[in-house]
Amino acid sequence: MTRISELQKAVRDLGRPARARFLQGFFKTGPGEYGEGDRFLGLTVPQVRRLVRRFHPADFPAIAAILRSPFHEERLLGLLLLVERYRKGSDADRAAAYRLYCRNFSCINNWDLVDATAEHVVGPHAVGRAQLLSWAASPNLWIRRIAIVSTFHSIRRNRFDDTLAVARRLLRDQEDLIHKAAGWMLREVGKRDVAALESFLRRYGGSMPRTMLRYAIERFPAAKRKAYLQGTV
Repeated sequence: MTRISELQKAVRDLGRPARARFLQGFFKTGPGEYGEGDRFLGLTVPQVRRLVRRFHPADFPAIAAILRSPFHEERLLGLLLLVERYRKGSDADRAAAYRLYCRNFSCINNWDLVDATAEHVVGPHAVGRAQLLSWAASPNLWIRRIAIVSTFHSIRRNRFDDTLAVARRLLRDQEDLIHKAAGWMLREVGKRDVAALESFLRRYGGSMPRTMLRYAIERFPAAKRKAYLQGTV
């Protein structure tokens, strides 16, 4: 049985105060910033991933407990352990992992936590477009990001309809972190089917937030990027 104390000790033994101070700034944890109040111990992502290999398969109660940690790297460890339980477990494990993930949306509260996990737990779970669109309308920034980033799973399998539907829902979003995520996913669509991306851009490019558009067209030739940015396509 995995104990929360074992997970915490393994993380905290690797903590580095100087790096923790850097991460506090990098992840915008100051008053009014998107990561306000988050706390760091100073681990690198490769260090956390090595702990995932060490502790997988962790028990669900231990994962649930560490997801409630005030420390970012401990929550990251819990989420990545949950990803492994989903990827390598039985049907029952996958269902339990998905439920636990959704019950802890409030703990998935920065872009790296979303981006490392949403496509691997929400993405393959066939939650349905209605649910994705509901999440895309959430007042919670991170739930909206989960909605769009989770569609990366479908994109990798050359299925783009959910991504395009969620991106449409996010066209009027006010958050730069959502513009970046939606533009990133649209760019990934374009890597696989440029016609699908250009069809979307011809219809919505004029009303798309500038950052979303820039991310979406990043791989286009310079002349075509300029045309889209000037609205002359």
